[in-house]
Formats: sequence, C-alpha cells, structure tokens
Amino acid sequence: MPQLGFGVWQVPDAEAEHAVGTALEAGYRSIDTAAVYGNEKGTGKAVAASGVPREELFVTTKLWNGPKRRWDRDEVLRAFDDSLGKLGLDHIDLYLIHWPRPMRDDFVAIWKTFEEIAASGRAKAVGVSNFRPEDLDRLAAESALVPAVNQVELHPLFPQAELRAVHAARGIATEAWSPLGQGKELLTLPAVAALAGKYGRSAAQVVLRWHLQHGNIVIPKSVTPARIRENLDVFDFELEAADVAALDALGSGAAGRRIGPDPAEFDV
Repeated sequence: MPQLGFGVWQVPDAEAEHAVGTALEAGYRSIDTAAVYGNEKGTGKAVAASGVPREELFVTTKLWNGPKRRWDRDEVLRAFDDSLGKLGLDHIDLYLIHWPRPMRDDFVAIWKTFEEIAASGRAKAVGVSNFRPEDLDRLAAESALVPAVNQVELHPLFPQAELRAVHAARGIATEAWSPLGQGKELLTLPAVAALAGKYGRSAAQVVLRWHLQHGNIVIPKSVTPARIRENLDVFDFELEAADVAALDALGSGAAGRRIGPDPAEFDV
C-alpha cells in the first residue's frame, strides 16, 4: 500500500471522475473512497479510464455500517458486492469497517464476515476505521485475523500517539484521515507557517512530511489540480527532528483535540 494516497471524502460523484483522473495522472496509485461518500461510481470510472494497469493501483473502500441497527452477514456481503459493482472492479485492495459503533455491539460479527471476504480473495486485505484500543482488543479476543489498517483522525492537533503505539505493537498500519485537519486552522498556525518558510514548502507539504516521518499512511483530498500535484511532491525533503517535535507539541496533552466525531459516541 503506498504511504501517500488520494482521498475523495466530500467529493461529489460527478466531480470524482475528474479529480481521481487528475490524481492518477499526477502519479498517485492509491485511492481511498467509501460507500457513504457516494462517489464509488465516479472513482471507478476514473480508474477504468486511466490506463494504469490494475496491479499498480491500490483501491480502498469502506462498509457504511449504518443506519441505527445491527448488521448481519448477508447485509455485509450485499454491501461489499454493491461497492465492487459501483467501482467496476473484480477485487478491492482494502475493505474497511467505517466505524466501530460500540453501542450496537455488532462490529465483531461484521468482522467475521470480513474474514470470509478476505478468504475469498475479493478483498486483498481488510481492516477497520476509527477503532479505539478497546475495540481492537475485542477483535483480538474473538478473531485471529489482525486488521491490516486502522484509518483514524490523525494530524498534528490530534496526533494519537497512544493509538499509534498500539498499532505498532500489533502490526496494524496507521492511516490518517483528514491528515491536514479540516479547514485552515492547522495550516495557518504560526508554528506550521514558520516551518513552511524554513523549508520553502507549503504548509500542507510540511504537515504531510510530518506524517510520513512518523510512518503514517496519508490520503489528502483536493479537487484543485495544482494542489493535488503539490501534495504528492513531499518525498525530496525531510524535517529535522526538532521540527517534528515542534509539530508533535501542537497536539500534546490537553492541547490535543478532535475535529471529527468521537468513535465512542458516533452512531447514525
């Protein structure tokens, strides 16, 4: 799985084909979508039109395990088939449970069906999204299959150091959604702006470089061609250790804060 991919959250289906096509042309080879994003068809059209060999691409999508009810095996299998059909693919490289929703107590049962999907080869790997350490404990207690990835909110304002350590101990890759935060707050902070000036890079490039040096997988989103290309251009410089630490400090201790929902409470 490439460490830097392209995300399409909040990209309308009509725009996804162009945005993903631009990303693939720029050199991205990992694309992250989800059933709830409503843009799997546009993403699939871009993949088909790109001319990039399928074996060079890594496509991720996610099970939207809502609304407020428990999911059974047949529903999970139907949802997977629906995503596969919309994407126009014969397999998905990574399939994720989108949210744990612990108040419903059904993610272990869903994971059992994910085991079947993985065994079939129609998903090359399976994982989770927004899972907490205690949710990962539940899976470990009831399944021998370790999630390949946990995709979570992660950025300098919410660095998730404890969760990243749990992942490292269990062999789970850490993937960051909203790696640049949402909105301009993170990218306009004086500490980030100062580093952008120091390295002659954009604020977004500095933050993406911070992720890469921590070993995080990142999926920045943009529909602007110049920014799509800029976000990929982060492999020819490196932040000094002191500068990585300065970005770490932005979200350390009580300063750390979520932008998105709390997985312990989120349910729709």
